[in-house]
Amino acid sequence: MDIITVRNLKKCYGSGERQVRALDGVELTVSKGEFVSVMGASGSGKTTLLNMMGGLDMPDEGEVYVDGVNLSGLRESELAVFRRRKVGFVFQEYNLVPTLTVEENILFPLDLDGSAPEQGFLEEVVSLLGLEERMQSYPHTLSGGQKQRVAIARALAAKPPVILADEPTGSLDSRSGQNVAGLLKMAAEHYHRTLVMVTHNRELAQLADRVVYMENGKIGK
Repeated sequence: MDIITVRNLKKCYGSGERQVRALDGVELTVSKGEFVSVMGASGSGKTTLLNMMGGLDMPDEGEVYVDGVNLSGLRESELAVFRRRKVGFVFQEYNLVPTLTVEENILFPLDLDGSAPEQGFLEEVVSLLGLEERMQSYPHTLSGGQKQRVAIARALAAKPPVILADEPTGSLDSRSGQNVAGLLKMAAEHYHRTLVMVTHNRELAQLADRVVYMENGKIGK
């Protein structure tokens, strides 16, 4: 069963001679529970594609369906609710709130949605990611790897069916990157989540069930 369906996706930025075709008729499906890595050179369109899947950007043409929802049919307020409930995001730069503790950062999406955490589930996620001793710490006291673990926990907290990770190891050294990628894969498998990860690291990409290659805004053959 497909949980993500991308149909004839097109997106351009700029105009005239400076126009860049970021996506050029992209077609892609991702099955429920599948781990897909998206690889490609800088400017190939992989991050644009990920942003479309997460409702962070809208296409000029084409459609994106996530968990049965056509994102093009949603108003901005509805997209905000969709993102909180259906998609967990993990970014390269962590995007933690510096004035919030680890626990508060993890619960932030739930707070925005006015939802209470499922305590047993939250404790299990925190234990799985090895964050038990850091829950009252602030981001500036954490290593890069620990910050990304917090970001993964935050992405999982609301139990979204889809996790989107954009270069999640890009700011980490090789060893920390391997550890974080392994944890991300383990967490997705443990909780039966669909994971789409953009990466330039071929070794990390091979952790996925399937690797998709992008070039010039298109999926490679």
